[in-house]
Parts: sequence; structure tokens; C-alpha cells
Amino acid sequence: MTDKIYSGEEIEELRSLAADHLFMHAMQTNDWIKGGLQMFVSGNGCWVNDVEGQKYLDMMGGLWYKSAGYGQQKIADAAYKQISDLSSPPAYSTTPSTVKLSAEIASLYQDKKCRTFFTSGGSESVETAVKMAKKYQQLNGKPKAFKIISRRFSYHGSTAMAVSLGRASYSDPMGPEVAGVVYVPHYDSYRPPIPGNPSPDQISEWLVKELETTIIHNDPDTVAAFIAEPVSTSSGIHLAPESYWQGIREITKKYGVLMIADEVITGYGRLGEWFGTMVWDVKPDITTTAKALTSGYIPLGAVIASEKVANAFIGGKKETFSHLLTFGGHPVATAAALANLEVMKEQQMVKNSKDMGTYLIDRLEDLREFKHVGDVRGGKGLLAVVELVKNKKSKEKFDDEIDLYSLMPKFLRDKGLLSYRAGDMISICPPLMINKDEVDFIVEGIKASIEDLESHLNSN
Repeated sequence: MTDKIYSGEEIEELRSLAADHLFMHAMQTNDWIKGGLQMFVSGNGCWVNDVEGQKYLDMMGGLWYKSAGYGQQKIADAAYKQISDLSSPPAYSTTPSTVKLSAEIASLYQDKKCRTFFTSGGSESVETAVKMAKKYQQLNGKPKAFKIISRRFSYHGSTAMAVSLGRASYSDPMGPEVAGVVYVPHYDSYRPPIPGNPSPDQISEWLVKELETTIIHNDPDTVAAFIAEPVSTSSGIHLAPESYWQGIREITKKYGVLMIADEVITGYGRLGEWFGTMVWDVKPDITTTAKALTSGYIPLGAVIASEKVANAFIGGKKETFSHLLTFGGHPVATAAALANLEVMKEQQMVKNSKDMGTYLIDRLEDLREFKHVGDVRGGKGLLAVVELVKNKKSKEKFDDEIDLYSLMPKFLRDKGLLSYRAGDMISICPPLMINKDEVDFIVEGIKASIEDLESHLNSN
């Protein structure tokens, strides 16, 4: 397919229409009107082209989701065939593509007898998982279990309940939040939650005990579930050791608390395994997924219920999970997802994620020599971060006046790199088919952007 060439007049018309009518997600309208809204028209692999003909490497994989990369015709063809055959089925029915996808997910998941409840995206998946966990507990002798424990400053979605779960610092307040959410600290090896210079296992031991204390303090009979991402992106991409996750799993089982793994970002190969919990050999009770399930070709989410959880909803009217989403598991999306997973297998993207993730972190380690690089984290698949600090010794963060969240994306864009998550933390989450040359391109671009930052700081 030949890329459409937009004239200067057409581009200006589009920008004028956007300025008058478009309400962008999580962006200040004044900023993008003044700076010029980026519009993209095509992509291939890790690369995208904008309306002005500029080419960039998308080092964030869209919004953490473009795992199979851009331009996968097989996925587009599968979606087209489904929408041509049957765009959507009658109510309370399904399609072969949806059935096949549930079986395909089970073949990749730890529990081969799991069942999948399809949604339209990540926030819906989290809402569904929490509702499922609460009803499961009601059906299994814990009628007072309405509390959900999450890690403070985590991010689990943008809907009101999902926002309540983590209270990520950048989430807008929603007024009175959902009752029953209880917070415990995050794993953080760079700024540990306990004094001294603790080892990763010592941090893990303290955090696991903190979770147990929190469960006991809140009365185990009132706690339905614990939810966490295998690697939390919002809190800085800290990779906990196996002792942390094994300890969390042991404590949740001990007190009859369901473990929900939020794998909206880490699912489907991001950490070098099909699911992030596989890295630490942990089997959750419920797993939420979205994003990479279709690699963003069409919106789709999924809640994977273990056999134990799914079987609790088999019975009569009382046991029915009365949860309905009009477009959850849309057949065009499930057809795209099937093709997406097939493409990922054919091109061995999960293995490549592991291999290139190792290469990426090795290259990023060289950046520690910079004055303002406080930490580099990653090493499990293609998910990494470079954290910038004002003072390396004290780990003090930059003042807000520096406005790193405006400076760093611009510096990176000038080097041919796209990242919406670049400020004091430069996140890296590229498509999983990335090669060594492209990894080198990312690292060299980040290096040059940090040099630009240091020159900027020295001149001001």
C-alpha cells in the first residue's frame, strides 16, 4: 500500500479541525495546539510515518501495546474477513473466532483449564476481575469480602473503580472513591521502603510481611483479593526478585485472598514469557490482559479465570456471573487477536523479546556514566527504564520547573524516537520483533538526548 502524501494545505486543514473539535486523551489542549499535533498515517515493524513524511522508531510500542509491530497484513486480513462474514452475532451468542481464542489463550496460560471472559480493554478487564473476585468470595463462604488490596501509586485503569485501586499520582481525582481499597507499598530497589542498604530479598521479606499484617489488620474475612502488575510501569518499572512474588502468592493462599495479576501491559510476551507471572513461576487466580492481545490492531481485553475461580460460577442462577459488556469479545477483535498470536508465534517474538531484552539492558548500563542517570532497570524482556535525577548521590528528583516531560520527548523526537513516557523516567517498550540495530538506535538516541539535557541544564 502506497502512503498518502499530504499537502501542506491538507495538514493545516486537519490541524484546524483538531484545534476546533478534538478532545485528546490525557493532553492539555493548549499544549498540542501550540506545539502542533502529531498525526501518523502508516507504519511497518517498529517504525511509523507522520503526515509530514517524517519517519520515527516507536520505542513505546504505541501505548505499551504494539507487540507484533506495525503493518502486519495477516492481522488486518483476519479482521476484514470476520467483519465481512459477520460483524457481530446476536445477543447471548458467540462466534468461532471467540471460541478459538479462548482455547488459544488457555494453551499459552499456566492453567490449561482456565476460562476467559472477554472485555473491550484494560480498564474493563480490571473492573471485571475485581467484580469476579468479590462474587467468588461470596459464593465460597466469605460474604463480607469486599476489600481489595493494591500497591500504592500503581495504575490499573482510568475508570472510577480502577483509579481507586492504585491512585497513581497523575490520575485525576474522582471524588469519593470506591470503598474498601487498601494500599500496601510497592517493591522499589532504588529507593527502598526500609532504611539502610537492604538486598532485594530483604526488601521482599519486609513487603511480604507488610501484606500479611495488612490482611490481618483488615480481617481476612473482609479481603477479597490482592491486585498487582508483575512489573508496575507507573511506579518506575521495578523488577522484584522471585522471593517477592513467591511470598505474595503464599500469603494470599494462606488467608484465602485471590491473587489478581494485572497483565494488561506485561501479557503476551513483553517480559520474554507469554505471561509475566511465568518469569517468577507464580500461578495467579485471575489475570487481566488487553493491549498486546491484538497488538492494538483492534481494542480487546480478557479476564483469565483459573479453573478454581471459573468453576465457582457453574451452577444455577445464584452462581451466574451477571456481568455484561455489549462489545466485550467482539468477533472482529477476537479474529484479529487469533491472527496476532499466530504472527507472534511464527516470528518467534516471545523468544526475541527475551534475547533483545538482555541486549537492551546491557547497552543501557553504559548510560550510568552520565551525571544525571540515577538508575537503569530492566533485563526481563523488552521493558526497561532509565531514571534521571537531579543529584545522583542523594537520588533527588528534578524540580518541576525543569519540565522534563516537555524537554525529553522533544530531544528524543529530534533523534527519530517516539516516547510519550519520557521525563525523569525514560520508558522503553518497543515492538517485540525489534532487532539489534534498532536497539542500538534507541540507546544511541537516548544517549544523545541526555547529552542535550545536560547541555540545556548547563546553559540555564
